[in-house]
Amino acid sequence: MKVKRKIIEIDEQKCNGCGLCASACAEGAINIINGKAKLISESYCDGLAACLGECPEGALRIVEKEAEPFDMDAVERHLKVKSEKGDRKPELTDVLPCGCPSTHIQIFSSPSGEANIPSHFEGGAKSELTHWPIQIRLVPPNAPFLKNSHLLVVADCTPVAYPNLHNDFLKGKVLLMGCPKFDDVEEYVEKFRAIFSRGDIKGVTVLIMEVPCCSKLPNIVRSGMVKAGVEIPVELVTIGVKGDIKKRETI
Repeated sequence: MKVKRKIIEIDEQKCNGCGLCASACAEGAINIINGKAKLISESYCDGLAACLGECPEGALRIVEKEAEPFDMDAVERHLKVKSEKGDRKPELTDVLPCGCPSTHIQIFSSPSGEANIPSHFEGGAKSELTHWPIQIRLVPPNAPFLKNSHLLVVADCTPVAYPNLHNDFLKGKVLLMGCPKFDDVEEYVEKFRAIFSRGDIKGVTVLIMEVPCCSKLPNIVRSGMVKAGVEIPVELVTIGVKGDIKKRETI
């Protein structure tokens, strides 16, 4: 049964067959067939457009139309078959053909969970970042670092105002960053819905600034939970423009 939802559309007249969109699609929804990018199954496309920025010809766009529902179980079966056939998905540290590291999944932590990053910052401080990417728009909902994690959802300006974010908030958490003022709110809600539906998330800490434009971020997170039909503990921390903690509350 088809539903009205967002899905990728490919303009074959513009497509040059470079394959960058196929490499960027974590679900394997796009293949290059006869020199053109093809959506091989509507049910493989989550509509979150990780591929959109990779096309040098502008041949991709997101449309809202009647389509088969996104099916994560079907995606996993599809990727397993591809792997068994030798069509290997990139490893976590592979450099994909698009050349942009912002779309490459990387995990920096050791199996014990200790950050595997040298303490080379001034004063002996250590980065607590354990993965890449970190932008909400770029993180695939099925990224392995999301499984059984506690999310730290941060408004973009917050780390600048609060310089001790790594030590005080990031340790042991998975970082997701974004701007609720300039980015697509609906896209964010759908991304969190997908993450909460798939990721077995244990908890969420949301860090925002005291300025009005940040106020949408906790509502976005909660809306994603409602759509996913889950209830997860959320702590909201508000940071002042001078770097002080104004408020901590459970929402």
